Amino acid sequence: MTTTVDEAPGAVRPARRAGRRRPKMSKRRKKEAFFFWLFISPWLIGFVGFLLGPMIASVYISLTEWDSFTPPEWVGLDNYAKALTEDPIFWKALWNTFFYAAISVPLGLVIGVWLANLLNKRVRGRKLFRTFIYLPTLVPLVATAMVFKMVLAPSGPFNDMLGWFGIEGPQWLLSATWIKPALIILSVWGAGAATVLLLSAMNGIPRELYEAAEIDGASAWRQFWAVTFPQITPVIFFNLIMGLIGAFQIFSQVYILAPNNNVGGPDNASQMMVTMLFQEAFSFYHFGYASAVAWLLFLVIMTFTVIAFRTSRKWVFYETEVR
Repeated sequence: MTTTVDEAPGAVRPARRAGRRRPKMSKRRKKEAFFFWLFISPWLIGFVGFLLGPMIASVYISLTEWDSFTPPEWVGLDNYAKALTEDPIFWKALWNTFFYAAISVPLGLVIGVWLANLLNKRVRGRKLFRTFIYLPTLVPLVATAMVFKMVLAPSGPFNDMLGWFGIEGPQWLLSATWIKPALIILSVWGAGAATVLLLSAMNGIPRELYEAAEIDGASAWRQFWAVTFPQITPVIFFNLIMGLIGAFQIFSQVYILAPNNNVGGPDNASQMMVTMLFQEAFSFYHFGYASAVAWLLFLVIMTFTVIAFRTSRKWVFYETEVR
């Protein structure tokens, strides 16, 4: 056996054998591996065929000009350059999507935390209230949007309610100023899902922490910010990430609420990124340009997700984490 000299003077150690062979798998391990790949194969086939394959194809399509009827024509980065420098609707859609996400996501989190804190109180009928809060989440999004289209009509119930206070309700879905607030109101309707997760996190907080805070003379408000909020920040962070991804991919609400089948709405005020690429692909048959818009949207979502993860170190606290 050969030896090599260590870094320390006078120390030696055996040399590692080059090209060490991996031990052969036993018959049992081979059988386990076979059944593993057998049971996971349906998911793998679906992932490659319906997700990974189309994603790779869309990268190529984004570099071509293709209408799905004629062979694709290679144009390189022209579609990306067109979106970033020539198409004003792209920037309008990006701003509308950012505006919607910047307001609807924090608003949904605030309402979710508020409702979860109320439902965490020991009051009579709280189980019934919890059911009522979560029920809107079970209603299909299409049905909810159709109901809101009637509620937000110029002579609908919402404007009638505002009339009780002497306020003249706007034309929510027909106004370039109010159509985005209408979409934000609709997004708040589904805050029940975040509320249930936050309520579950609050129920998992040890009671001893509140007892110690009461002994120190902390008020209910102080207990919330010093005990409750730090303990539920991981769930808030999860809802933030999922909310951002969902908000940047908003489509069904806009498609249903848009007046007269005009997805962009008045002055393209409700034109979002996904509705724009949907129109480009299936209305104008610009599949190459639509694919480029889709990948630009992916980069935007990834950017905000990375920012959220980087900033989470300052406000998200985990029970086993040592700072």
